[in-house]
Amino acid sequence: MKFFVDTADVKEIRELAETGLLDGVTTNPSLIAKSGRDFIEVVKEICAIVEGPVSAEVTALDAAGMIAEGTKLAKIAKNIAIKVPLTWDGLKACKHFTSRGTMVNVTLCFSAAQAILAAKAGATFISPFVGRLDDVGQDGLQLIHDICEIYNQYDAFTTQVLVASVRHPIHIVEAAKMGAHVATLPPNVMKQLAQHPLTDKGLAAFLADWQKTGQKIVA
Repeated sequence: MKFFVDTADVKEIRELAETGLLDGVTTNPSLIAKSGRDFIEVVKEICAIVEGPVSAEVTALDAAGMIAEGTKLAKIAKNIAIKVPLTWDGLKACKHFTSRGTMVNVTLCFSAAQAILAAKAGATFISPFVGRLDDVGQDGLQLIHDICEIYNQYDAFTTQVLVASVRHPIHIVEAAKMGAHVATLPPNVMKQLAQHPLTDKGLAAFLADWQKTGQKIVA
């Protein structure tokens, strides 16, 4: 499974990229607004840090507007993935860009039916929102299961399932079992993946025993 980080905080992105575990970045208008910086400037800086796909979202609602905005965004860097909403106009824009070799992330997916349309439009990524479905009493992970199952039936479907709206490590582990290709995580959730109380306890015991020896590996 590939890991993208869902943020526009350049400092956090740089820190995670240094681990070698980061495969890409997703942004959205809300995250850019939170950064308080110029949209194009932030996206350009992120693309210089991360070699993998960087999703930059359009804000227009009509296909022509999305294509105009996406065309400008695609010029920022070669690793830009144009992010469009899963609407009829968004699907038209998706087809426009993918037919020209530009990566597209179709976002705000909440049903398997929508995911089928995105795959037929040639989307590079489909972003089902797991956490938001959970919030309204539906099973977000079931949607991941359904999309993965459908996509696996057709060799012509090359769209990657990008698990979005992730709230905790369980979302990641279960989605990975289902064969989801990518997960985009808030920085804190990505760091939580490495945490376990028994790891902390074991490390503390090892260090206590080591101190008793009075030795140093490096003087």
